[in-house]
Amino acid sequence: MTPITRHVGIYFALLQLFFTLAWTVYVIFLPRLAAEAGIPKSWILWILIADQLVFMIADWLMGAKADRMSRIVGTLGPRLALITLLSAFAFLLLPFAAPLASPLLFLGLTFLWTVTSSALRAPPLMLISKYAGAGAQPAIAGLWLFGFGIAGAIAPYLTGVLRDTDARLPFALASIAVAVAAWALAWAERHLATAAAPLPETPERKPLPIAAFLAIVALTALGFQVHFSLSSAPQYLRFVPAAELGQLMPVFWVGFNLAMLPLTYLIRRHGDFKVLAAGAAVGALAVAYATQAGSLGLLIAAQLAAGAAWAAVMFGAFGAAILLGRSGREGYATGGMFSMFAFAAMLRILMIATQLNQDTGLQQALMYLPAACWGAAALLLVMLLSRSRPAAA
Repeated sequence: MTPITRHVGIYFALLQLFFTLAWTVYVIFLPRLAAEAGIPKSWILWILIADQLVFMIADWLMGAKADRMSRIVGTLGPRLALITLLSAFAFLLLPFAAPLASPLLFLGLTFLWTVTSSALRAPPLMLISKYAGAGAQPAIAGLWLFGFGIAGAIAPYLTGVLRDTDARLPFALASIAVAVAAWALAWAERHLATAAAPLPETPERKPLPIAAFLAIVALTALGFQVHFSLSSAPQYLRFVPAAELGQLMPVFWVGFNLAMLPLTYLIRRHGDFKVLAAGAAVGALAVAYATQAGSLGLLIAAQLAAGAAWAAVMFGAFGAAILLGRSGREGYATGGMFSMFAFAAMLRILMIATQLNQDTGLQQALMYLPAACWGAAALLLVMLLSRSRPAAA
């Protein structure tokens, strides 16, 4: 990994960290800001569902658009930066618009922020896939994911610290951080293009269709959403009071971040698809064991393993999307992947909005749904990879 790609990787880690923390700030303050804007409390979950629906559509469209914009080196980064500056400005205005008690203005700004923030999801990963050499891609993607994992670990603490503060300051800080980071996208594109190795004339063999890959991503993402957001807290509450949840929920992300360095090596040695399949299989075992853990220590161990497995799934999925999109459809493939992440998040929030997670008849099924999703994804991927192998002579 050259100094240039290392610096770009650190930049992408910071970009992802700031973007994810901005989303965390939004979720923390949305109920209060919506109330100030005159929006009923019953709308909150439906606003979050609409946000994920917009992400699901915009991420894929933005990824496909990025493929076209990137055909001329140096054009994608500046355009993404301008879109993101608009996104940061809309985000900044949210706590100032809420006291005006105009639901349409508040919802309009929310929609504008959600649509334009898609510029920071698939396109940066597409830049990595387009310009970074095969040897550098795992390291840069690992740093990108590390920023995501750090944000996930910090989120529970932010929820406790920011809940009663003035929303304008955290929104302003998050907007400025995202805007400053986004302004460097042109720099990242230029430096990656400068250091890029020539692309192979013959594309690598693609072991499965993009549609099948996206189905696998959707399964793993749904497993993650249900496990972390719906199942983890009740599992911990079997052993600790609710006041200690803020200290234990980041355990999953500790496992996620600790796995980054070894996964960089494993990706290079075994390939993205094998790491993705192994991560889904290990994750299925870990989350299944978490439901039956007999002590807090064993539950923490299971959560660490589940976090590491989710890191393997995301790491492998990113590399798999890059391979399946090469050459010329990197944005389409990575955008589709992020759309599946949004789709899974939308389903999870929909369960809460419709109170399916409170249904006594479904609670037992939801307990084992993460293991079933991850296990099915691993099995499906192994089957598809086996079928794609060339027949022995």
